[in-house]
Amino acid sequence: MSTYVYGIAPADRKLPDPIEGIGEPPRPVRTVRSGDLVALCSDAPPELKAKRRDLLAHQHVVILAGKDGPVLPLRFGGVSPDDETVAAILEEHHDRYLERLEKLDGKEEFNVKVYHDEETVLHVVLAGDPGLLARHAAQRAAGGASHEEKLAFGELVARAVAEREKTDAALVEQTLAPYAAAVVRGPEGSGWLANLSFLVERERQEEFLGAVRALHQEHEHLKEQVTGPLPVYSFVETE
Repeated sequence: MSTYVYGIAPADRKLPDPIEGIGEPPRPVRTVRSGDLVALCSDAPPELKAKRRDLLAHQHVVILAGKDGPVLPLRFGGVSPDDETVAAILEEHHDRYLERLEKLDGKEEFNVKVYHDEETVLHVVLAGDPGLLARHAAQRAAGGASHEEKLAFGELVARAVAEREKTDAALVEQTLAPYAAAVVRGPEGSGWLANLSFLVERERQEEFLGAVRALHQEHEHLKEQVTGPLPVYSFVETE
């Protein structure tokens, strides 16, 4: 049977027993050792699908294993032919994995997605552009504008908002980066202007979260969605 891998930890890591992993019924989690490393594993189901139950089980195993120290978490879906192959990979990359575990010790991940409050950012954009503000005031004083004028004005505002998104994305990263050991930019997506993952030392977490709150207080047109602490998925490189 194939071996499913959840993550990699130091060999002296004590795990609660038993830990239930993915599958129906849940497969018990075991360790595969090589030198100073262990891989957290279980038997892989015959058909592996990203069901909610299994996604949560994968996350649960990684979180439990990380309570007493660092873990290199694998993304959902890591399957190896057998335990022997897992041990061989641990042996091949042994020193690099150990070095990475040392660098991640005492740190956790926070993901920050930032959006614009649509109504508030319009006021900010107009206030920051005298030309747009004057044009807006002139249209209001005239009791309105033609359809063409409204379209032209809307295009100018849309461009200004797009530029503001770039400026604010840089502002968020520059403001929060000093409170983290590392920053990774996540995939771009519609709806948010910044998707950033921060590697934060445990003793600085409240300081980091305070900086996020202060960012909103100083820039009310920004809305932040903070998720964490999380396993350090964004800061791991494993085969």
